[in-house]
Amino acid sequence: MSDFEGTWSLLSRIDRAADGSIREEPSLGSDPIAMVTYAAGHFSAQFMKRDRATAKTVAASTNNTGAVAGYDAYFGTYDVLDDGLVEHRLVAALTPGNVGMVVLRRVGVRAGQLVIELDTSTVAGESVTRTLTWDRIA
Repeated sequence: MSDFEGTWSLLSRIDRAADGSIREEPSLGSDPIAMVTYAAGHFSAQFMKRDRATAKTVAASTNNTGAVAGYDAYFGTYDVLDDGLVEHRLVAALTPGNVGMVVLRRVGVRAGQLVIELDTSTVAGESVTRTLTWDRIA
């Protein structure tokens, strides 16, 4: 059993460019409502933009899924690889093009919080590192 197994609520979602500056992500915003669950090699994730009135459908970017009208959801299986990398295989997803996708995340628990990091890109194509910090709820 991995130390990150359980159900987690999102505390923060930050995209940083190479120079350290923060970039706003338009599909879900910087403060979405989200929950992720890891259990026995399976995972599920749901994200919703707090103000969906301004939400748009955004295509998937590198190593990331796409949101539909301010909402994203998917589930599947995962394997823990070397160096804290976790390979996620999407069995089902809100966005049809994300079904079957394989994404890599750096996953770890620090000071009782789940931290997930991934390298992705903005809609403008700029490389960013996204850091999601979660609080355990179960």
